[in-house]
Amino acid sequence: MIATSSSIRIDSESRIPKYQQIINSIIEDIEKGALSVGEKIPSINEISEGHYLSRDTVEKAYSLLKKKKIIISVKGKGYYVARNVSHSQTKVLFLLNKLSNYKLRIYNSFVNNLGPDSQVDLNIYHCDPKNLINLLKENTGAYDYYVIMPHFKDQELNHLNYDQEVIKSITDIPSEKVIIMDNYLPDAGLETAAIYQDFKMDIYQALKEGLARIKKYEKLILVYPDKVIYPYPSEIKQGFKKFCVEFGINFEIIDTIYADMDLDQHDAYIIIEENDLINLIKQIREREFELGEDIGVISYNDTPLKELLGITVMSTDFKVMGETAAYMIKKHKKEVVKNVFNFIDRGSI
Repeated sequence: MIATSSSIRIDSESRIPKYQQIINSIIEDIEKGALSVGEKIPSINEISEGHYLSRDTVEKAYSLLKKKKIIISVKGKGYYVARNVSHSQTKVLFLLNKLSNYKLRIYNSFVNNLGPDSQVDLNIYHCDPKNLINLLKENTGAYDYYVIMPHFKDQELNHLNYDQEVIKSITDIPSEKVIIMDNYLPDAGLETAAIYQDFKMDIYQALKEGLARIKKYEKLILVYPDKVIYPYPSEIKQGFKKFCVEFGINFEIIDTIYADMDLDQHDAYIIIEENDLINLIKQIREREFELGEDIGVISYNDTPLKELLGITVMSTDFKVMGETAAYMIKKHKKEVVKNVFNFIDRGSI
């Protein structure tokens, strides 16, 4: 038998397939530290000749190990350990469309609730369908679960809910291993778990809850950023329009808070982006208007700073979203759940 750095253990009397015994031997050696990340492992020829096995058997074992990203091959040099493994850990690939405070709050809640017996790898695909497809293809079979936030953009920076190639890539993964988060895709035919926001009806219901306060203003203005690097769901505008039309509210949609805005008393604003909120509050103070009396402000998505400043918000509960996704994994649940969305009145409307 040829001496190697890994002790491949083959029991000819066992009913476990020989290729699986090779896999088990290498994984066990990595777990106990006999093999380290970056260390070379026996070649296919070494195992084949040393254990009187067919090359096909060894190649099958190595192919499966490569698919799980446990080993990698380097042309002309051989095979190497790619990452640490642990059977006790749940391995999760967490795919964010963008990096923001809100997304990180979901991610941190998810990681904290999943617990120490897990390995969560975070990747950002920047709302680019091609990036997401490549990440899914590169990591198919390497993780126990895939948590995906599906928000996309086209070349004109319009928000897209649906991309056929992305859906196909998701369906290539067993449905019980996928959790769709934040933006649910009911028309895609996915049979996966989901914890999501209903962007159209969430804003509609939140504004309906604040109707009495909103009606004291003469006009309601939605500041919806247009043509931004990470576009927002158009359903937000749809829900806003639905509310205003049904309740006879005079409304306008603008794309940003401009310098030297033509601020009129008895106007109320719904602000999505932080910079717009800062610019509006600054101009309100400079003109000595009273927030919540002369000018009303509702901000989209809550933060500790908005709570400190006393800004009325309508927001999903990011912490609960992360908790729910972690619960589904820990309890092996396959449910579709709409996340909590709240209207929190702090006196700025």
